[in-house]
Amino acid sequence: MALWIQAQQLQGDALHQMQSLYGQHFPIEVRHYLSQWLEAQLWDAIDLENQQDEFKAKRLLDGLIQELQRKAEHQMGEDGFLLKIKLGHYATQLKSSYDPCPLELVRCVKHILYTEQRLVQEASNASSPGSGPVDGTPQRYQQINQTFEELRVMTQDTENDLRKLQHSQEYFIIQYQESLRIQAQLSSLASIPPAERVQRESGLQSRKSTLEAWLTREANTLQKYRQELAEKHQRTLALLRKQQTVIVDDELIQWKRRQQLTGNGGPSEGGLDILQAWCEKLADMIWQNRQQIRRVEHLTQQLPIPGPTEELLTDLNATVTDIISALVTSTFIIEKQPPQVLKTQTKFSATVRLLVGGKLNVHMNPPQVKATIISEQQAKALLKNENTRNDSSGEILNNNCVMEYHQTTGTLSAHFRTMSLKRIKRSDRRGAESVTEEKFTVLFESQFSVGGNELVFHVKTLSLPVVVIVHGSQDNNATATVLWDNAFSETGRVPFVVPDKVLWPQLCEALNMKYKSEVQSDRGLSEDNLVFLAQKAFSSSSNNTEDYCNMTITWSQFNRESLPGRNFTFWQWFDGVIELMKKHLKSHWNDGAILGFLNKQQALDMLMSKPNGTFLLRFSDSEIGGITIAWVAENPNKAGERMVWNLMPFTTKDFSIRSLADRISDLNHLLFLYPNQPKEEVFSRYCTPPNCMFSSPNPEPSPGNSFMEHAASPTVNQHNNFTIYPSMNDSMLDTEGEFDLDETMDMARQVEEFLRQPMETQWSGQQS
Repeated sequence: MALWIQAQQLQGDALHQMQSLYGQHFPIEVRHYLSQWLEAQLWDAIDLENQQDEFKAKRLLDGLIQELQRKAEHQMGEDGFLLKIKLGHYATQLKSSYDPCPLELVRCVKHILYTEQRLVQEASNASSPGSGPVDGTPQRYQQINQTFEELRVMTQDTENDLRKLQHSQEYFIIQYQESLRIQAQLSSLASIPPAERVQRESGLQSRKSTLEAWLTREANTLQKYRQELAEKHQRTLALLRKQQTVIVDDELIQWKRRQQLTGNGGPSEGGLDILQAWCEKLADMIWQNRQQIRRVEHLTQQLPIPGPTEELLTDLNATVTDIISALVTSTFIIEKQPPQVLKTQTKFSATVRLLVGGKLNVHMNPPQVKATIISEQQAKALLKNENTRNDSSGEILNNNCVMEYHQTTGTLSAHFRTMSLKRIKRSDRRGAESVTEEKFTVLFESQFSVGGNELVFHVKTLSLPVVVIVHGSQDNNATATVLWDNAFSETGRVPFVVPDKVLWPQLCEALNMKYKSEVQSDRGLSEDNLVFLAQKAFSSSSNNTEDYCNMTITWSQFNRESLPGRNFTFWQWFDGVIELMKKHLKSHWNDGAILGFLNKQQALDMLMSKPNGTFLLRFSDSEIGGITIAWVAENPNKAGERMVWNLMPFTTKDFSIRSLADRISDLNHLLFLYPNQPKEEVFSRYCTPPNCMFSSPNPEPSPGNSFMEHAASPTVNQHNNFTIYPSMNDSMLDTEGEFDLDETMDMARQVEEFLRQPMETQWSGQQS
């Protein structure tokens, strides 16, 4: 069912929230008459922070105007005439509003559609609780909304009691003034004759006694009202604090944790609209209660009555100020984190947002936000409220930004678009720690007031840990530091403490998340892949998954100590695989053509049971970011014996020249991809025309064939004087027993040289 149809069926507060989305900035009539068109557009494909997407936004704006004009032209009849004028007016109005800034239209419509979808989903979950997701998210949301309703009722109740108290006090003051007037009359009786004085004095004394008795009773009643109202405010503030804990300390912290895992390739942390709506409700109710308490204080000052109320009010005022302060400081957050691997002299961006800024009218005097880079030690001192003397650990250019209020979405945020780290000041390193293990953070801070300068806030927030590099060669190790920190940091930690060792299954989860994200694949690391990685990390030969479940891996094993017999670490090897896959081999991985995580012995065992010409692709053990082809064929030096051959690894540099599919196409002796797929079925669609014809296993030489098709294959019997394989002790085999294609039969490189020749030269032999 279309979203707009469902939105029109909302009721109560949800319907009111939906209606409040519309106004002059985007009339509800436009939503109604262009509902199908609006919901069919790819609004999410436009990045609001990317100015290059402004052209796409302009096309959507133009399309919206054209649709409105077309709709207006098709209106007929008397009612249609009025609607035609109205829609034409809206077309002109929207063009005038958004033509200078079409990205604001996209922001507005995305906010409207997202909010409608949320309201419809919440209404659906409320009507059918059993239909929600299994993680209980709708139930959590429902509980939060129920608490808000309870708080609304409590706040309204105290408001009613406060009005009652105010009216009672006003009447008390009137009667008190009356008692003073009677006392003044009694005082003036001395000047009149005694007979008349006695008569009048008796009446006045009677009225005075009655009124004083009433005033005494009413003073006690007023004191009781004040006491009861203060106790009600205590209960309301206690529930507000509890609700704030759920939203800020649970929901917002969970959002921040999801944001951190996004840095490791985790799913998107989700939007902030729901959280902002909750925080704004909190701010609204806290502020209402604060104003009520201040009004009670004013009444108390206006009519002092001895009792415990004054002390209660002092405590209430301190509590409500503490609650609003905690809310404001907690909701000053980083919506878009700066890059966690930060290269000096390179532009970067970040976005900070104040979730309650719109509700508290902070935008009426827009505050400025400043960004500073500080060290781990400075961050620790900051959280301990120690005096850091405004120290920084470097210089960031373009580090000041004014917060902007977006009326269509109600968000108050500062977008740092062109920051650049000019220089960095490193601290003394500990032990074996390298520069790529040193963590910094970007501190964002601002100051603003609310309530007509009643409260002044100095807010600060720290970015996720940042590793600063000066050269691209450091990126690999810096990424390892970031991955370990993102995966294993704990909520509320001292900056930026992480465990030195973790369980192997925990690391597997982080590696799988990173791999799937970087390779952009739903095909993650299988159980066999993870066993292979465990064997590599622990120098183990066990093939049993359970053997590794309780093993721990240290940071040193992960990316400080080299693997046995190698000059690189476990992470450097794994990251090399990721780089190779995401740049050149994503499609082949997604097709299942690359097994990858196999050692030589496993490849040997798998291929020896298959026909000659069967091959597989595995990642090189000896070279970072290398992939090799292993295939089974006859041993040319020993009749009747078969063996498995391994090509020297191909790397990113090789695939930048010629693709894997083309290279496999070049090699005629490769026939079947393990276990039994003809190679043309797997790779032909990835070949580069016109050289994408897979040769038959035993092509017939002809004058029209290129020299590629004359290449010998281990699967074909050869004359004794034409052997393409060296003997096993030949120098062409590397120390690992891998076959050096450069020295022997690298068909791919021969083709490259052939293709570099001018076209006339290539075909001149055939034309002559």
